[in-house]
Amino acid sequence: MRKVLFLAAVLVVVASPFAGCAELKKTLKNAFQLPTLTFKTVSLADVSLESATVNLAFQLKNPNPIGLSVSSVSYSFFVEGKQVVAGSPPNGLTIPSSGSRELVFPANVKFADVAPVLQTFLTKETATYRAEGSIGLKTPIGVLPIELKQEGTFPVPKPPQVALQPPRLKAVTLTSATLELPLVVTNPNEFGLPVNGLSGTVIVAGSKVGTVASQDFGYIAPHAQQPVNLDVVVNFAQAAAAAGALRKGQATVAFDAEIRSGKLTLPLRLEKGLAP
Repeated sequence: MRKVLFLAAVLVVVASPFAGCAELKKTLKNAFQLPTLTFKTVSLADVSLESATVNLAFQLKNPNPIGLSVSSVSYSFFVEGKQVVAGSPPNGLTIPSSGSRELVFPANVKFADVAPVLQTFLTKETATYRAEGSIGLKTPIGVLPIELKQEGTFPVPKPPQVALQPPRLKAVTLTSATLELPLVVTNPNEFGLPVNGLSGTVIVAGSKVGTVASQDFGYIAPHAQQPVNLDVVVNFAQAAAAAGALRKGQATVAFDAEIRSGKLTLPLRLEKGLAP
């Protein structure tokens, strides 16, 4: 019945030569039902250890038997109390009659802009956010503002975890040996993470024996593991202490390294006894 009354009111307004009169506008306004904006979810995209796009998704429901469109958006987004760059759905986006549409509000968050020490920020489980603003809907009774307000948290990306398995000796000669470092890189996050490589210095029995570097791993899938073996040649003449420890099979191998994700590098110190 309300749908019939609304359509009748629209037809009267359109057909009447006095369409601007207050009485007709009042009739149309009484028949119009206020759309509702409901928060759905927060998600992350384009995640690295430096930044992420935080997407807030809302459902805009239009209970009226006539389509509406977004005519304006005013939107601000804050992380840890600091305002960041935010985008918005495009003007002209339509909401179907007696239907709904998802509206996604993206915000690009550079973590160094919201935290004094980036590495400290990456130890947090979550970060707080606040979104506020309004959407202007073009309706038969004029532009109608719908308030947008939401607070909550989103997960902070965790650095990849690197585990050193017991190093192995291979290709042993009288003058040198190849030492293999079996490593496992794990992404502990619920989302993919770019890992652009590992590099560092290998230390055996307190002596530096060489440097190694891995390839770019690309994106590591959520909770996935990426094994990698790195080889370093130990020259016995240049590392006498290391040579003695390796020959006895009692060497402690350390890896002073850094792991790269985007432009960010994080230090690592790994240590493991030689495989039997």
